[in-house]
Amino acid sequence: MITLTTIQLNTWIAALLWPLSRILGLLAAAPVFGHASVPISIKIALGVLLAAIIAPTVPALPAADPASWAGLLILAQELVTGLAMGFAMRLVFAAIEFAGEVVSSTMGLSFASFFDPNTHGRSSAVSQFLALVATMAFLAVNGHLVLLEALAESFVTLPVSATPAGIGAPLELARWGGKIFSAGLQIAMPVIAALLITNVALGILTRAAPQLNIFGIGFPITLGVGFLTISLALPYLGTPMQNLFHQGIDAARTLPGAASVRPAAAGQKFR
Repeated sequence: MITLTTIQLNTWIAALLWPLSRILGLLAAAPVFGHASVPISIKIALGVLLAAIIAPTVPALPAADPASWAGLLILAQELVTGLAMGFAMRLVFAAIEFAGEVVSSTMGLSFASFFDPNTHGRSSAVSQFLALVATMAFLAVNGHLVLLEALAESFVTLPVSATPAGIGAPLELARWGGKIFSAGLQIAMPVIAALLITNVALGILTRAAPQLNIFGIGFPITLGVGFLTISLALPYLGTPMQNLFHQGIDAARTLPGAASVRPAAAGQKFR
């Protein structure tokens, strides 16, 4: 007859529950995995599967009862760690969507907006288009697999511990959030420059021929120039997007606990 003690049961529960909370936190916040179109049951099933695979490789866990206050604190800390990793990668897609919003406003196309089920808000058509392009590029370079690899490595670089994480991690995550504006403006800069030249040319044309209706001819011209510039710049967006994906993966590795990254992990490339 097989007999199990309470200590053994608690150890087995903790070995699966604590890694599962970090995994579910990442799946809830990370791009692609955390999209609103993915059913919650699929996310939970994938999280349990990943936890069953990763749990045997996790270093020694703290000797705490999962139902105690210390165990619940560890559970919450692991959930926050996973959310921080997924949110760090989500900021990359937010930067690309911000570039689409800037392009739409510059083109005068901000009125063409749709409901975004992921953010439960309104987003422009150009922003939705760039987000879809970024999602396909992310999947094409196996970014989702590299993100899961970073998640598995985080249990070694940032092991499950009863010690609270450093207070510098939220500050680093807030600083990383500034990438939304810098990277977004860099991506949108070709369209902004082309439309600036177009608006200057329209201003000179209106000054030379005041009888022209600038509102009648300016709007279709700016729309045409904007779409033409987007079509010309689209083939060259692969490199900046891939660089953003690299930075997002590195941020997901280092930001949650402000832990040092192993040389092999820091140099990981997409395949």
